[in-house]
Amino acid sequence: KDQGRPYTKEAAMAKLSASEAATFCAHQAIQILGGMGFVTDMPAERYYRDARITEIYEGTSEIQHLVIANRILHEYAQLEVALPASAAQGIEQGMASSAA
Repeated sequence: KDQGRPYTKEAAMAKLSASEAATFCAHQAIQILGGMGFVTDMPAERYYRDARITEIYEGTSEIQHLVIANRILHEYAQLEVALPASAAQGIEQGMASSAA
C-alpha cells in the first residue's frame, strides 16, 4: 500500500486464510473438549464464536473468494494484452498439444 501498488487480492487472501485458520483451530479445540467445549465458561466456546464472526464480519468468505477470483481474472486479462501475438499463439499451441 505504501508503494502505491494494488493490494486487493493479497488483502483478501490474507483475510480468507486467517479467518479459515482461526475457525479450523477453534473447531478442533471444541472437538477435543467434546461437550465441555460448548460450555460458556470455557474459552474454546468464545474462541469459536469469535472465529466464526471473522468469516462474516470482515466480508464473508464467499465475497473474499469472489474478490480473489476477480483480481486473478483481471491480472490475466492484463497479461494477455501485454503478450505479443506470437507469444500468445505459442502458449495456445502448447496448451492444445498438452491437452491432446
